[in-house]
Amino acid sequence: MTVKLNEKDKRMLQGEYGKATKLAMSILVRMAEVYGAEEMMDVALAHIDGVGLLSEASLEFAETLATLGGRVAIPTTLNMVPLDIQQWEKWKIPEDYAHRALRQIRAYINMGCIPTCTCAPYQGYLTPRFGQQIAWAESNAIVYANSVLGARTNRYGDYIDICAAITGRVPKYGLHLKANRRGQLLLRLVDIEPAWMKSDTFYPLLGHFLGRTAGDKIPVIEGLPAQVTDDQLKALGAAAASSGAVALFHAVGVTPEAHTLEEAFQNEPPEGVIDVHPDDLVAAQKELSTAEADAPLDAVVLGCPHFSFTEFQQLAQIIQAQGGQSIHSGVQFVVLTNQLTLSLLQRSNLITLLTSFGIQIVLDTCDFHCPILHSETKVIMTNSGKQAYYAPGELGVQVALGTMADCVRSAIKGRVVRSETPWTES
Repeated sequence: MTVKLNEKDKRMLQGEYGKATKLAMSILVRMAEVYGAEEMMDVALAHIDGVGLLSEASLEFAETLATLGGRVAIPTTLNMVPLDIQQWEKWKIPEDYAHRALRQIRAYINMGCIPTCTCAPYQGYLTPRFGQQIAWAESNAIVYANSVLGARTNRYGDYIDICAAITGRVPKYGLHLKANRRGQLLLRLVDIEPAWMKSDTFYPLLGHFLGRTAGDKIPVIEGLPAQVTDDQLKALGAAAASSGAVALFHAVGVTPEAHTLEEAFQNEPPEGVIDVHPDDLVAAQKELSTAEADAPLDAVVLGCPHFSFTEFQQLAQIIQAQGGQSIHSGVQFVVLTNQLTLSLLQRSNLITLLTSFGIQIVLDTCDFHCPILHSETKVIMTNSGKQAYYAPGELGVQVALGTMADCVRSAIKGRVVRSETPWTES
């Protein structure tokens, strides 16, 4: 089909805005044809996932665009990168790989991208507004922007993201359109006590079940408390985007496009109704926790997605409650975050407490893309559903999923310990 283009689109395709813009626009128009989009539309922000050095092709593509004079047309942030930019030598990364990764990062910065280097771009800089049209990559950022903020983005992949940033245009289809944001599946929380929802493992477990159940459909959750926090919704969405392809969920009375059940479904009936019972969370816990209780622990990994300042405050409170105990000598305790959050930590009285306890704060990257963990690591513990889902395949380790407090206590004891919950008792 022929995609309707405005005059500026045509000039970009004809090369009037430079060779890089012409290349980017030609890719987007071809994608519009694939998607069946009838026309293009403006976006106000972009977030680039393609900055990870996944192959020589990713480096070549970025440097080609930069060499051709590519410049982003809209504010554009960068996702996490394959190393801690300021202290990559600490992790014994091969110099050749590090230099190629830094070349790729520089290519994006030279095109005008903002080096936020975080998988949680919604946590403090250029956070999208409700209803704002954006082009974001990174699965957890996409689901958070759509669901929690009410911004509008499709699941943009590597290289399409920078094309959108350079042109400020994307195909008009999918979740950019209100009609396509209607809920499809109703998930009702049944026999789940309100007190259970205060546990920070509840949300990644629910998210894991959500992804497994919904796939790429739009689920509507009925029964979440109105007091649910941003970080809890972050954990839910990240897990759902990992176990499934969820790009948008609604939570009745919580998220901005679901003040009522009728609004979430745009006054249409759901395609299906699924009751979520405690047993479903038990099953999710078993899927995500492959390490036995009391197993020797090698590492704790928090910050997948990147830790917020609020989460650091919670972690500090938990550490303070341990009465001066420190991490077991055989356990590595890593917290992944970004430069902006670190700046807040440095202005607070928390960073000394955290590092004195033995925590390693890692910036810009994650353990899936950078050799942060010791090579002999066999068992890790986390409070992240996304980390628990990917770690066995990415790192070849066993995983224990627990609360943040469980992670701290386990790090002190050097073995996996978990507080009893309705989903760990069975």
